[in-house]
Amino acid sequence: MITIRETTPADLAEIVRVHKEAFGYDKEAELTAELLGDASARPYVSLLAFRGGEAVGHILFTRCRIEGAETAQEAHYILAPLAVIPECQRQGVGGLLIGRGLELLRERGADLVFVLGHKEYYPRHGFIPDAGKLGFPAPYLIPEIYADYWMVQTLSETDFTQCKGRVLCAAALDRPEHWRE
Repeated sequence: MITIRETTPADLAEIVRVHKEAFGYDKEAELTAELLGDASARPYVSLLAFRGGEAVGHILFTRCRIEGAETAQEAHYILAPLAVIPECQRQGVGGLLIGRGLELLRERGADLVFVLGHKEYYPRHGFIPDAGKLGFPAPYLIPEIYADYWMVQTLSETDFTQCKGRVLCAAALDRPEHWRE
């Protein structure tokens, strides 16, 4: 049985461990820790998934805004990153984290959620490929062959006709190395 809860500052070591185990290296773990301490990423939604009392997954949604919008939009988010430890992958843990995170964002008035990720996986959770074609270019240029990996989902009654423009992310995520393979 999987349980999910919002994180606290005391969870940082477990969050870092989950990301290191999931990816097999430190890059995402370091980015996650940096985002959790980044004031420009707030408000954020950070969730841990547990199985038998052990943290087995983590997801983070950080605030972003649309360039040229009249006011700073706190109703837009980027999902990055999502991690599930190897022995729990392909068992629905990531989907549970995505679903709970989107539910919390919807309750908190979020309009749009963006993700740069697997084009086969995220559309199963409501994301629409090639957010750039809908008028929301990524913070950094994404080559045309990877355009479908930059995705968006609307969480409110509004559609994609509201303000459009380049997506601006938190300072910790606003580096070219986070936007290319």
